[in-house]
Amino acid sequence: MVRAAILPAVGAPLEIAGIELPEPGPGRVRVRLAAAGVCHSDLSLSNGTMRIPLPAVLGHEGAGTVVSVGEGVTHVAPGDGVVLNWAPSCGTCPACAIGEVWLCDSALAGAAGVHARTADGTDLHPGLNVGAFAEETVVAANCVLPLPAGVPLTDAALLGCAVLTGYGAVHHAARVREGESVVVLGVGGVGLAVLQSARIAGAGPVIAVDVSPEKEALARAAGATEYVVASDTTAKDIRRLTGGRGADVAVECVGRATTIRTAWDSTRRGGRTTVVGIGGKDQQVTFNALELFHWGRTLSGCVYGNSDPSKDLPVLAEHIRAGRFDLSTLVTERIGLDGIPAAFENMLAGRGGRALVVF
Repeated sequence: MVRAAILPAVGAPLEIAGIELPEPGPGRVRVRLAAAGVCHSDLSLSNGTMRIPLPAVLGHEGAGTVVSVGEGVTHVAPGDGVVLNWAPSCGTCPACAIGEVWLCDSALAGAAGVHARTADGTDLHPGLNVGAFAEETVVAANCVLPLPAGVPLTDAALLGCAVLTGYGAVHHAARVREGESVVVLGVGGVGLAVLQSARIAGAGPVIAVDVSPEKEALARAAGATEYVVASDTTAKDIRRLTGGRGADVAVECVGRATTIRTAWDSTRRGGRTTVVGIGGKDQQVTFNALELFHWGRTLSGCVYGNSDPSKDLPVLAEHIRAGRFDLSTLVTERIGLDGIPAAFENMLAGRGGRALVVF
């Protein structure tokens, strides 16, 4: 038995309980978790904004050590450090065939399977494939990526979602160029990763926006050169800080209609607005036909940073080893499994960056 955080039903409190994991069969890997990040997507799963089969073990951003492997697994071995990949690509669907692996048709197919069982025999599903809110997990082989050399195992959990998403939003989705101005709306774990990535890209100014004045120090440590407390005048404030034009690029990391609209309004004519935040289907964003023509802006979504983890992890590892990307600055709290509900509350209240469950 290993301890895990179980979501029994939409909106229900998480239950910390023992679960029974099977031994890894062919093409499967058992991993002892070192740490798991508490992502806003986990909150969205718990409240029903995003739907998965339930009951489930939540958690999708994690890193740990391989305990055992099933037949046919050759890219990792017992004792290896690994990063969990919650959206593995199949390599054969139409999206994968054209290199858009982040849009793989079967990326979440594993979430429908039975992952483990409770002590009374209840079937459990793996939240977003990996079930990382547990001391150990068993996942498909393509859900584990070898830990790059020189990357701390505990902090490496952040590579599994926040960092790949934030880095990819800047370098793949928005394609930020040196000297461009960037505004980042939402200074949570992903927003902090976006700020560091914008700094790596040579952007400037880099403007952080959040509802909380207390996050200014976090934002500036991550690379923000300016900080704006969100208000009804945010778009005007951004234009004032960018010579009256608006930012070349706006990256929205909240997932609300109001902040998406603010990101759009903060972008210069011909600029690029990238939406990273995951909002509910009730969040309707409206534009009129004339403004779409006049402003000539580009509005795009961003899934998992439009990243290919197998290619991006080595690049990120080099930035980490060189000191250009500091994983530890994203973490504002280290907790146990029992601390996840409080971490959810902090996210709802807009407090802190990334909470990290450390086993």
